[in-house]
Amino acid sequence: MLEIVYRDETLVVINKPAGMLVHRTSLDHGETVFAVQRLRDQIGMKVHPVHRLDKPTSGLLLFALNVEALKALQSQFTDRKVEKTYWAIIRGYLSGDGTIDYPLKREVDPYSKAATEVNQNAVTHHRCLAQTELPIPVGRYQTTRYSWVELKLETGRTHQLRRHMAHLRHPIVGDTRHGDGVHNRFFRKQWGIHQLLLHAQKLSFKHPTSGDRITLTADVDEAFQDALKHTNLGGKQMMT
Repeated sequence: MLEIVYRDETLVVINKPAGMLVHRTSLDHGETVFAVQRLRDQIGMKVHPVHRLDKPTSGLLLFALNVEALKALQSQFTDRKVEKTYWAIIRGYLSGDGTIDYPLKREVDPYSKAATEVNQNAVTHHRCLAQTELPIPVGRYQTTRYSWVELKLETGRTHQLRRHMAHLRHPIVGDTRHGDGVHNRFFRKQWGIHQLLLHAQKLSFKHPTSGDRITLTADVDEAFQDALKHTNLGGKQMMT
């Protein structure tokens, strides 16, 4: 059963599990479980995904229950009126608040299969929630450092958060495409954590019917909780 965070007659929001595709794509022929079909079967009606989350990313995913709501909600995403906040565990210390304004070339889109070499503007805001240093040698160093960060999207490019963190040399743990294989293997071997530690934690938008502001949050899954516990990041969260 999918975790339904919010539902009314117009929309549904779920807490998507890591490793689940939003819907079918030709790039994942072997997949048989998709959020669209699973939610449709669970609530017994057709659903329309308003936006996407990468397969390995967990967290809040918004669906409309009719075409009119779909168009209204997608317009908010296009006009950047939706606030999207993520949590991630990254390699190294990323202190304080900051903004990453770094253009990205468009990657091959698994849904449209489109690609272009033209740079697209991409802006991410970051805030450090906690830092830790473990007396465990990983790679070249005798200790290893990690940060638990809050990331806010101002734009929505493909793999933007993963690519921006890699650009800063603070890749997200578990990112097999843009990340650090040494630290990914360390988390797998040391704690049995195999997934990308990126979670869509908060979503805020205007309700397409009532006009009320809806702000929702979603808890992280067991693997993310384990990562916070084992790294001691969970016990060192900074004041928000």
